[in-house]
Amino acid sequence: MSGEAPTPEQEQSVEQNEAATAPEAEATNNEAISDASSVSDATAADPSQRLQQLEQELQKLTQEHETLQSQYMRIAADFDNFRKRQSRDQDDLRQQLVCSTLSEILPVVDNFERARQQLNPEGEEAQALHRSYQGLYKQLVEVLKQQGVARMEVVGQDFDPTLHEAVLREESHDHREDVVIEELQRGYHLNGKVLRHAMVKVSMGPGPSTDGSDSVDADQPQAQEG
Repeated sequence: MSGEAPTPEQEQSVEQNEAATAPEAEATNNEAISDASSVSDATAADPSQRLQQLEQELQKLTQEHETLQSQYMRIAADFDNFRKRQSRDQDDLRQQLVCSTLSEILPVVDNFERARQQLNPEGEEAQALHRSYQGLYKQLVEVLKQQGVARMEVVGQDFDPTLHEAVLREESHDHREDVVIEELQRGYHLNGKVLRHAMVKVSMGPGPSTDGSDSVDADQPQAQEG
């Protein structure tokens, strides 16, 4: 039964076990106390060595911090450059798409302008049709303006290969050399950049003069008669 008192044999066994384990526990405690005492004695005996050790650890942690900080700054800079490059590439791609689309529309504008120059409406019906045509043309031009497209003004300007494409060159007594004297196909800008070069006729300047040839010969020394 659980309420029975231990027998003398059982009490003697417990006492023997306690007596056997007591020396081991006491020895373990004595070793721990001895180790702690030795560490404390070593630290108390040489505080400069402990200070040097702490300084070395601090220096090591400082170097690791600087290395991690440098890596972070480099990664942040690389990411910022990547973000800017992506944004720039997207802007360039968008600009290329806009230029390509508008370049396909410009020949339609050219045809509108040629038709407008050739049309000479007579009669009420023809004039009504002409007014409708003019309305469509103005609407198309307005859409191009909203997209940043602007016409080039080239006649009378100095020839510029970055803006003009010289298709013809001819002599002119009214214009000096390398001046645009006629626009053959209109050029356009897109937000300040060339969307399409203007095809132009360029002056070569006045041609050789036929007058005064006698006076030129008169200036030359005459051969002596024999």
